[in-house]
Amino acid sequence: MPPAVPTNPRSARKQFGADLRRRREDRGLSAEEVGTEIGCSASKITRIETGERSAHPDDFGRLMDFYDVPEAEQEHLSQLFRAGRRRTKEWFHAYGDVLSKNYAEYIVKEGESDGVEEVQQDFMPAQCQTELYARAVTSVGYAALGPDQIDALVEVKMRRQQRILSEGMRFNAVITEAALRFEVGGRKAHLEQLRHLRTVLELPHVEVRVIPFSKGESGLVTGGYTLFRNDGQDEPTGAFAESVAGNVYIDDALGLRRLSRLYRYLSEAALSAKESIDLIDRTQKELTTS
Repeated sequence: MPPAVPTNPRSARKQFGADLRRRREDRGLSAEEVGTEIGCSASKITRIETGERSAHPDDFGRLMDFYDVPEAEQEHLSQLFRAGRRRTKEWFHAYGDVLSKNYAEYIVKEGESDGVEEVQQDFMPAQCQTELYARAVTSVGYAALGPDQIDALVEVKMRRQQRILSEGMRFNAVITEAALRFEVGGRKAHLEQLRHLRTVLELPHVEVRVIPFSKGESGLVTGGYTLFRNDGQDEPTGAFAESVAGNVYIDDALGLRRLSRLYRYLSEAALSAKESIDLIDRTQKELTTS
């Protein structure tokens, strides 16, 4: 019996694409070979298989014919195909007056991904922030915004955390010891943030590793960035690199390989997961007793 058809368009596209990828790999074909047969580019085949885009109705028919999909299986794939093409308003559209185009695109990619790898130098990752901490860093970074706009951006950040807290998205991050030490929002907010981080780290699908000050130049980070990953794929599907000029989306193969290699390098410089937790606990204890 086939799995239920998801109501979420992105989830439906992922199921549809995963089925097509399995059929292609079972035949030992490349995305380029399939694209040539049905009259489209290899990148389009890849994006359909990863669920990043929906197939055109003409593509659907050609793919079913090319893979010689039995009629009974076509019915389920047809349901996934139609569900994946449904146009629904994303939850973050309600915050359109405060979200930049890049930030909105970031949220889309985050929602489509099975896992995230993040590097941060001075801040806690957004997915691990408390509301007090998020409000403090948002107020500083967006000083020109009014209270209502800051409230909205904090609400967006809290909503994004549900991908980890409720939906079980894999989250791995490398941060520096500076992110633990900066007293963001005052002593009370800082302690609350460290306690919350420890709570989040109890989730089996979350890991945050810390590069201690003692690592010196091998632990230096020039800027934060996020890699998006999907199950079954060796390389990231995309990345956002942060700078004072804004976020830059990266999807070219060379750029993704470089960022992925840097993430591995920084992971090696970081403490183990257990050692990182020990450092978080020591930092919290120092703050409590000082």
